[in-house]
Amino acid sequence: MIKEFEKRLLSSLILIPIAIFSIIQGSIFFIFFLTILFLVSGYEWLKMSKKKNLLKLLGIIFLLFSFYAAFEIREYKNFKYFLFIVIVCIFTDIGGYIFGKIFKGPKLTKISPNKTYAGVVGSFFLSCIAGLTYLNYFGKKEFTDSDHLIIFLSIIFISLISQIGDLVISYFKRKAKLKDTGKILPGHGGLLDRIDGLIFVFPTIYILVLTLNLFL
Repeated sequence: MIKEFEKRLLSSLILIPIAIFSIIQGSIFFIFFLTILFLVSGYEWLKMSKKKNLLKLLGIIFLLFSFYAAFEIREYKNFKYFLFIVIVCIFTDIGGYIFGKIFKGPKLTKISPNKTYAGVVGSFFLSCIAGLTYLNYFGKKEFTDSDHLIIFLSIIFISLISQIGDLVISYFKRKAKLKDTGKILPGHGGLLDRIDGLIFVFPTIYILVLTLNLFL
């Protein structure tokens, strides 16, 4: 576990500053960053779906929409909202990994043998701590004290969708008899292994916002 965690930490220390710089700068930097992510994740998806042409096409369409949604959310107000979503998803993943390794316990599903109920609790727990801490320092102007319940429920919702996304990609990996979607990230596996939650969260939030704007 220690060696695996060290690999994850090292690759994260390299990738996270690049991601944060692109998100904060926006404009051409962010577009270029999203394009690279789409090309790599698209390649991994094509390899994973093998000879199933319809699945390949549907997956690429979904990824296109997901990254488009990510761009729109980043441009909607400012980078703080976007970073909030990313941080919640990252700590959802970290919480699931740490709590699952430490506490182990009953397995969540056969789709992903490494997922445990303890990991689910850890995902919600750490994502709440990280999300609330981030907003306490960077979201004071955007949110008032009366928004606390909405903020808490939003974090839980984002974390839940992120975990569902993780399970969906795990399902397709299992069908393809693969442990990881790729080997591009030491300690993490493929890019899709790391952004599986995000690619489901962004389109979900985007559709939700569009729907609310229509009726409110």
